[in-house]
Amino acid sequence: MKSGVPGRSRPALLVAVLVGLQASLAAMAALLAALFLPHPAAVFFAAALAGGGFAAWAVHRAQRRGERARQALRDGVQSFREADFSVRLAVTGHDELSELMAVYNQMADALRAGHNEVYQRELLLDTILQGTPVAIVLAGQTGRVVFANRAAREMLGTGRRLEGRPFDDVLAAGPAQMREAVSGGDALFTIGRDGDEETYRTARRSFHLNTQRHTLFMVERLTPELRRREVEVWKKAIRVMNHELNNSLAPIRSLVHSARHVLGRPEHAHRLEGIFETLEDRATHLTAFLEGYARFARLPRPNPQEVPWREFLEEVRGLCAFRLEGTPPAPPGWFDATQMQQVLINLLKNAYESGSAPEEIALSVHRAADDGCVLRVVDRGRGMDEEVMGRALLPFYSSKASGTGLGLPLCREILEAHGGRLRLQARAGGGLEVTCWLPGRPAWTPARAR
Repeated sequence: MKSGVPGRSRPALLVAVLVGLQASLAAMAALLAALFLPHPAAVFFAAALAGGGFAAWAVHRAQRRGERARQALRDGVQSFREADFSVRLAVTGHDELSELMAVYNQMADALRAGHNEVYQRELLLDTILQGTPVAIVLAGQTGRVVFANRAAREMLGTGRRLEGRPFDDVLAAGPAQMREAVSGGDALFTIGRDGDEETYRTARRSFHLNTQRHTLFMVERLTPELRRREVEVWKKAIRVMNHELNNSLAPIRSLVHSARHVLGRPEHAHRLEGIFETLEDRATHLTAFLEGYARFARLPRPNPQEVPWREFLEEVRGLCAFRLEGTPPAPPGWFDATQMQQVLINLLKNAYESGSAPEEIALSVHRAADDGCVLRVVDRGRGMDEEVMGRALLPFYSSKASGTGLGLPLCREILEAHGGRLRLQARAGGGLEVTCWLPGRPAWTPARAR
């Protein structure tokens, strides 16, 4: 740290020199006046005039230099306010103002280096965000888009710029499923496009930026990843089936070989009963094993009919208890009652297995704006993290030790066969919300045609 003594000695030395010069000029003027002017008053006035004139000139010069230095410092600080750190001040003296200007230059160098580092990081972050396939949108406190990457422009804005537009208007121009999912929390949902199903995952996070609340929305298209994972899952399923078949067929072949030997030796005929029992056990085990896979593969086409909601829900409640929220719609639904019963039982069973309290497991039904119906099953169990939610709809994937991994994929298969869709969404405060949308009765049906 620099001491303050040297900085203060320079101005003091300058003042002493100026005072000395002024005194010398006054003495010289007095001497000349004494030689040429006989009157003492004239000598005094000549000395005062010479010394005072020099003093006025010196003070004026010092004031002008100080004013220029202060103006330069004001301009430099103003440039800081405008985020311009390129202004530098010329340091020509050794007084306190010169030291202050030197400190300003050092501060400007440090701020410029920090600003350049932040700019490079922002540039790197923007490059990463623009290149990611996940659609990312940042909305400000007023709900207008502050930032949107390239994937968001392609997915939500058909390639157009989104910054400055109200995010609600951007969502209103897209599919209703996207709007509902993004407006909520983390969710997994499907959208039918061009005769194909697209699966998406959404996430929503809020935080404060410059003391203002901002909301970050992320939408990820999972269809290619799900298809890749489905291929891996099917390969794994085939390996498991091959292993199980071999484990069952190998002893069956051995038992058949033993039975042939027994047939050739009547004295060992009593062993046939045990052989046949073992064969039956292995065949029963193999049948039960394959039945789980076959249920998923041979799902029949739904046979939709008019189904009164109250009677239907009471039948489901008799098989798996739940708390009914709200009043079911008076108009009947249009679906295959047996298949939808299987869907709700699977969802309610998952809710119980998630560790939720029984009184927190609830089911609700209400009419949708498009004449369809929306069923919701909610719980307060463990819920799903991002990894589990991303794989929840894959066949044979399960986060439970004894799970088959066929429940949710089967539910989605049934709903999509009805022309509906399934959505998974994390609940605020913990738990899971599963939303099933079913279309209304079509304008023309075979029943009406008859």
